[in-house]
Amino acid sequence: MELPNAAALVLVLAATLSVAVAYDPLDPNGNITMKWDVMSWTPDGYVATVTINNFQMYRQIMAPGWTVGWTWAKREVIWSMVGAQATEQGDCSKFKANLPHSCRRTPAVVDLLPGVPYNQQIANCCRGGVVSAYGQDPSASVAAFQISVGQAGTTNRTVKVPKNFTLLGPGPGYTCGPAKVVPSTVFLTADHRRKTQALMTWNVTCTYSQHLASKYPTCCVSFSSFYNDTIVPCAKCACGCDHKTCARTDRDSKRLMSASGKSAVAAHPVPVAARGHVNRQSAAPLLQCTTHMCPVRVHWHVKLNYHDYWRAKVTVTNFNYRMNYTGWTLVAQHPNLDNITEVFSFDYKPVVSYGSINDTALFYGMKFFNDQLMEAGPYGNVQSEVLMRKDDTTFTFRQGWAFPRKIYFNGDECLMPPPDSYPYMPNSAPAAASALSLVISSMAAVVAFLALLMA
Repeated sequence: MELPNAAALVLVLAATLSVAVAYDPLDPNGNITMKWDVMSWTPDGYVATVTINNFQMYRQIMAPGWTVGWTWAKREVIWSMVGAQATEQGDCSKFKANLPHSCRRTPAVVDLLPGVPYNQQIANCCRGGVVSAYGQDPSASVAAFQISVGQAGTTNRTVKVPKNFTLLGPGPGYTCGPAKVVPSTVFLTADHRRKTQALMTWNVTCTYSQHLASKYPTCCVSFSSFYNDTIVPCAKCACGCDHKTCARTDRDSKRLMSASGKSAVAAHPVPVAARGHVNRQSAAPLLQCTTHMCPVRVHWHVKLNYHDYWRAKVTVTNFNYRMNYTGWTLVAQHPNLDNITEVFSFDYKPVVSYGSINDTALFYGMKFFNDQLMEAGPYGNVQSEVLMRKDDTTFTFRQGWAFPRKIYFNGDECLMPPPDSYPYMPNSAPAAASALSLVISSMAAVVAFLALLMA
């Protein structure tokens, strides 16, 4: 009877962990919500506006952008789309006259690229699938497209909502729940004097899990300070060292990228105009050879100490030769970040997730200045200094308190150094050293006492 109980306990723990991994304590309400608003009925279906809202404070969707998928509940087809397109048409051989845009039962939809004709655009579309984080730029944290669905119901009772929704943003990591019918969305006209509403509305909520997105961390953290010569590096193989191609010099990186580009074109011929995009975005990362083998490293340096203030320098370095991080975000958690006086080269917003607790800061690049982290090389870094006012109740240089508790880059938590390796104050010593000095001083006192007795 012991075995069934143990098996039941394992199942309960597995279910608990599967839910917990999608929870971010610094952004507890972060999610991506897809809203379907049925705007009109057609002879065999409906026309819906699909809106993708990114409610994550510091996790964006980078190029090559989002991909949304689902499974039709019946035999629906997509007659047409505006602002997006299905990646495959599927088998439409049973249609004799007008061919649908897609006949697949499990369509995959992607955003259109910038610059498409105006008759293919709607509001908030056509950014190549790039969606900003809500905390960084709320106006750019929305994407939308219009879809005309056929062979579907033509009333609220006969329409069957799609199921098995998926979201790639642009890689794995998102898990979507079932579609839920909600009260119809209400819209205001341009003059704000009249309200209209959708004929039917359903929502789909998707949450992100870093454990599902990647087996290893995607960034690491290193430390240094003005009061100690020790530089605490990223841990060895912090982001995994298995089966990773790396380049020791810029010349090696160009040779490897050229070789991989030729092999990719040979295996999958593409138009010349599209080759640069395919090579840069679709190929595996090509990292600079380091001991940590991370695509990104965040270095926190305690630079200066004043009477009432202190200054830290933050440097983000890109070690990936195949990736530019456009619209990057950096999140740091530190008890003294509630007293930021000035941030010199980054834009900054506080992240207040729990009432009055203000110990988390969101940093991101200034528009047209350093909002793009270039690929590995001489320009593959961005940096800024942060000036903070001291608070005696929350801050001290002792015992590593000048260093952050957590660091996130582009929404993924970075691997921190072990706490016992943090640079310590020169007038203090580790616990082991203090204990040894106490023993030595005690022995010296005993020897001195014995020598006094013998005299």
